[in-house]
Amino acid sequence: MSPSPESNALETVQIFDTTLRDGEQAPGFSMTPGEKLRLARELEELGADVIEAGFPIASEGDFEGVTAVVQACRRATVAALARALEGDVRRAGDALRGAARPRIHTFIATSDIHLQYKLKKSRAQVLADVYSAVRLAREYADDVEFSAEDATRTDLDYLAEVLNAAIEAGATTLNVPDTVGFCVPSEYAALITGLKSRIRDADKVVLSVHCHNDLGLAVANTLAAVAAGARQVECAINGIGERAGNAALEEIVMALAVRRDTLPYQTNIRTERLYPVSQMLAGITGVQVQPNKAVVGANAFAHEAGIHQDGMLKSPLTYEIMTPQSVGIERTQLVLGKHSGRHALAQRLAALGVQLDRRELDGVYKRFLTVADRKKVINDADLRELIETAEPAAVGGGERA
Repeated sequence: MSPSPESNALETVQIFDTTLRDGEQAPGFSMTPGEKLRLARELEELGADVIEAGFPIASEGDFEGVTAVVQACRRATVAALARALEGDVRRAGDALRGAARPRIHTFIATSDIHLQYKLKKSRAQVLADVYSAVRLAREYADDVEFSAEDATRTDLDYLAEVLNAAIEAGATTLNVPDTVGFCVPSEYAALITGLKSRIRDADKVVLSVHCHNDLGLAVANTLAAVAAGARQVECAINGIGERAGNAALEEIVMALAVRRDTLPYQTNIRTERLYPVSQMLAGITGVQVQPNKAVVGANAFAHEAGIHQDGMLKSPLTYEIMTPQSVGIERTQLVLGKHSGRHALAQRLAALGVQLDRRELDGVYKRFLTVADRKKVINDADLRELIETAEPAAVGGGERA
């Protein structure tokens, strides 16, 4: 989708792609360094501003994956994840050596739930860890992002204190993740607004959000945060990630593209590459996209109901709010099944070179419905058989050559 003339006046929302890091953490979605490299190249061509390439301390394979992406991707920022631990930060820094645009992304949990049960640390200890980790990260990269894990279940005043410490230590991006998909959109927007008023020099850092989909609200929460002032969104192709996944990159991008009337922002994403990248990921992981997935699912631009098909044949605007070509899909599909009407059947038959008058069409349509009650989808071969086995009176006026 080419930028519209007025898009130059729009604020840009940065797309931070975490398919190779958080997305890969989903069970069964792990990738080899070579697979990461292939996908990273496509993500850079897609227009992702930041590619989070992995978690270098996690394994030798993850380290190698990050170093491979660093060498291949010279336009996009390449990020490496690190806990707020010295060993993690140094390992991330080593993996990013030679990067054109390196970023160290360091994090620590801040909610009392995580402090008590996971970290077993006090708030003061975590605050000190934040400052030390960010300061160390700045020795390796000028671009440092800090994430407050489980931010949405963290006391607001303490969260602001943590983020201010990160800024003081040199962080340039502050991420406020909804780590467990707990928030609803109005609540998340209020959190971003509240933090903006509590963070010192908020205009000098980028506020980022990272939403999980445990309640199916990841994209909605992300968009609410953008409207409230977040200017980086962390997301993954096909919405893959831990548990129910991350906010889906393609859904966020197309929501911003389609609804500029209410969300006046732009991204650097080349939307016509969304479907090819989605399919590449499915091929690499061996996990196909659910058919009813928004934007890139097999049914996203498919219509079976007769009323919908009739409307689409008269004007695609009746039932499609974006074109399939805008996301890289060749064309709309009018699927023939038991819900289809005469208009769609006639259009498909005409494409096969069969022209029928109204009486002939009625006869074929009755036979079509009989078959459609037994078979979920009627293909071209089925249609040809219908015509070939029809009574002479049903097709061709009862005359034979």
